[in-house]
Amino acid sequence: MKVAYINNEAFEMKEGETILSFLRRHQGKDSVPTLCDAPNLDPFGSCRVCSVDVALEKDGNARPMASCHAPLNENYYIYPDSPKIEKLRKNIIELVLTDHPLDCLTCEVNNNCELQEVAARVGIRDVRYPAGETHLHRKKDLSHAYMTSDLSKCINCYRCVRACDEVQGQFVLSMAGRGFDNKIVMGMDQTFAESDCVSCGACSQACPTSAISDIFESKSIIAKDKTRTICTYCGVGCNLEVSSVGEEILSIRAPYDEEVNQGHTCLKGRYAFSFYNHSERLRDPMIKRNGVFEKVSWDEAYTFIVDKFNSIKENHGPDAIAAVSSSRCTNEENYLMQKFTRAVIGTNNIDGCARVCHSPTALGMQRSFGTGAATNSIEDIKLTNCMMVIGANPTEAHPVTGVKIKQRAMKGNTLIVIDPRTTELAKYADFHLPVRPGSNVAVLNMMLHYIILEGLEDTNFISSRTEGYDQFKKEILELDIDEMEKICGVDKDLVKKAAIAYASAPNAMSFHGLGVTEHSQGTFTVQLISDLAMVTGNIGRPGVGVNPLRGQNNVQGSADMGVQPHQGAGYMDVNNPDVIEKYHKFYGVPVPLGEGLKIPEMFDAALDSRLKGMWIIGEDLAQTDPNTQKVVKSLKNLEILVVQELFMTETALLADVILPGASFLEKSGTFTNGERRIQRVNAVVKPVGNSKVDGQIIIDIMNRMGYKQADYDPKTMLEEISQIVHFFKGVTWDRLGINGLQWPVLEDGTDTKILHTKEFRRGKGKLTNFDFKESMEIEKHGKEYPFILTTNRDLEHYNCGAMTRRTNNVLINTQDVLWINPIDAKSKGVKDGDLVCIESARGKVDIRAWVTEDVRQGVLSTTFHFPEIMINNITSDVHDSEAMCPEYKVVSVDFRKAKNVAFRKEGEFIQNA
Repeated sequence: MKVAYINNEAFEMKEGETILSFLRRHQGKDSVPTLCDAPNLDPFGSCRVCSVDVALEKDGNARPMASCHAPLNENYYIYPDSPKIEKLRKNIIELVLTDHPLDCLTCEVNNNCELQEVAARVGIRDVRYPAGETHLHRKKDLSHAYMTSDLSKCINCYRCVRACDEVQGQFVLSMAGRGFDNKIVMGMDQTFAESDCVSCGACSQACPTSAISDIFESKSIIAKDKTRTICTYCGVGCNLEVSSVGEEILSIRAPYDEEVNQGHTCLKGRYAFSFYNHSERLRDPMIKRNGVFEKVSWDEAYTFIVDKFNSIKENHGPDAIAAVSSSRCTNEENYLMQKFTRAVIGTNNIDGCARVCHSPTALGMQRSFGTGAATNSIEDIKLTNCMMVIGANPTEAHPVTGVKIKQRAMKGNTLIVIDPRTTELAKYADFHLPVRPGSNVAVLNMMLHYIILEGLEDTNFISSRTEGYDQFKKEILELDIDEMEKICGVDKDLVKKAAIAYASAPNAMSFHGLGVTEHSQGTFTVQLISDLAMVTGNIGRPGVGVNPLRGQNNVQGSADMGVQPHQGAGYMDVNNPDVIEKYHKFYGVPVPLGEGLKIPEMFDAALDSRLKGMWIIGEDLAQTDPNTQKVVKSLKNLEILVVQELFMTETALLADVILPGASFLEKSGTFTNGERRIQRVNAVVKPVGNSKVDGQIIIDIMNRMGYKQADYDPKTMLEEISQIVHFFKGVTWDRLGINGLQWPVLEDGTDTKILHTKEFRRGKGKLTNFDFKESMEIEKHGKEYPFILTTNRDLEHYNCGAMTRRTNNVLINTQDVLWINPIDAKSKGVKDGDLVCIESARGKVDIRAWVTEDVRQGVLSTTFHFPEIMINNITSDVHDSEAMCPEYKVVSVDFRKAKNVAFRKEGEFIQNA
């Protein structure tokens, strides 16, 4: 056993640790004072406060060393608090305080200031050196929607600079000047608002004083309670620490001990929480009478809904009712909603955005592997040598994961980006393949062709772990590569280089998003991505795999819970009589056999008057589903539409009954993130006004319709779920702890970081080739509408923007804009900032132009965060051929410079429809 000594006492040492980590391991995290050290930053050694005396022999000649970055060697004799070291530390802090304002009592971080703590610890009573005056001339920067700075408080520790570089990878902050003039600068010595700051708050959390902070004063000690919970936005599943006083939320920080985000989060998770008590929150149940919403009691609302649902069941049968659940709700609530639909109503007409947006992922990966979930953990990024990102923009849509990919690429690991836009990651990529929207199948077929042609396939993996390779190889090698090149619009030599890089890497990891799934060939594309992984042996070990980036926070969980018309809880097939019998015994009532309606089919059924009633929770179908006019017409044709929401969305405006639900800050339960990690959501405050936890609302109606269900309690709900969802078998509330568990979870609580390590769930992986087929949208409308519109998401907003538009995020990103290539803009006489009219076969909308080379010629791109635009007026209802996922990414359009018309107000389109 190798040892080193602390005050002449021997302690075991570990290979590769620093002196500081050694001291903390044996004497506690506060054993040595520090100022420039932070848990999620690399050792730096700028403050020297962590210095300790180190000798090579007992009581030998010791010299001071900065313990944070000094490597530990065997038989070091370390003296952390020798008189010489104590004098050195005191002298350092005195020098820092010579040009630091001594206004501790009125400072926002009073009693939570690391400088204050260290000064007290080293015994500062006065400062012997002449006072500097630089701090007197440094003004506060309050220009930003969230970030603030008061650089008179800066101690030049570089933690903010390093957080911006090492954590976020944005490189916005740097240090300029010398001596007393040394200071932090934003961008090119700009204000926060003028800089390229992405508002992640990493710098604020890292700052040991109040030199950089935020409008919520998140380092203040005013908060009486701190609650750990999970972010409500994307599928990364960041763990948050929420500070509150009573029923008021003060601020949010990211815990350092969290496996998912390690002390980091994006501006949505950290700052976009003020929607929770916004004045526009729905606070009371309402019934629409004579076209006007009237507040009613919960009893009246429940009675109205139950009477109507019972009447429809009696007169038209259970299949005349449908439900849409929400990926913003907890696992327990989604489980209850599908249980209500199947066991109480008696129909499989249950769907949600999990199936709508990622059904090709689930179906494609189930066909290839037997399981439709991410094969690996996000932590594997640090182990991979090559990353392929296709149809995803994670630095905007999944920021914490996106940053990890970016950081890995900046450290010299290969990055392949397949995207029609020059995303942030594309600018760091070794190979950017700017594919034409809708032609993913063509470019992936090219990659597979070159891998096999170059003999780079993993023959051992193929022979032992897969089936169908001979036929697959034959079809791939018969491809006309020149034709594929013409279809996808990417140089075949570039594709070849990318393919060779992927296949040659010791470990290659793929990530895909909605730019893969939301196509008519989305399922086939997912299967081809799976083929790539299997052909090269990149499955079943660390640093590899196929990893879908889930859009909303609980997309994975809602699918796991059975929010889909073809599979119940645990992905069991509702077309199988044995499965139905199992559900029958478990729920205690008969459940229906046979697949129900998917959302697009629900719209058709409503138009045909076959569907009479719908209950929608937390989904704004009227704004976010394609072909808005058809959606609105369908919903208006129902006899009853129940909408359970936080705000008066475009869909809520169409409702007959509105039920006010609870935000993630007001409820407890679990979310499952994109890496299959089940994590605890803990209520911070009570539901606002007269609103209720969504799970309790569902249970109240279940009981009123004759099915006995105990009141909502996530602990007991998890017990029920674990008995029917096989991969939740060992999940309990207490076992989840602060970091959660990744399913499948065995009965003893052991979880699973990596899937398919020895065999696939289906036995052998299935290799299947698919030929490219042009989208019906292009075939039918491409000549009349020669441009392709593809939709995406911005960093600052989320889906329909109902939450983020009610925070300061809207001050940073104020509107949807249309990305137009400069050549296309010039051909239409359009300049940056002009109002343009985009038109498709379904309609037209007006939107501001953003002329940029970040989108390829012939392609337009925009978001649908703002209801004033209602971009889905022009999207089509073409769907994936296998899973009925809407094809948001390929819309045939034309555009022109528009007249100066006024934008609609929120809700105006619905009211006039």
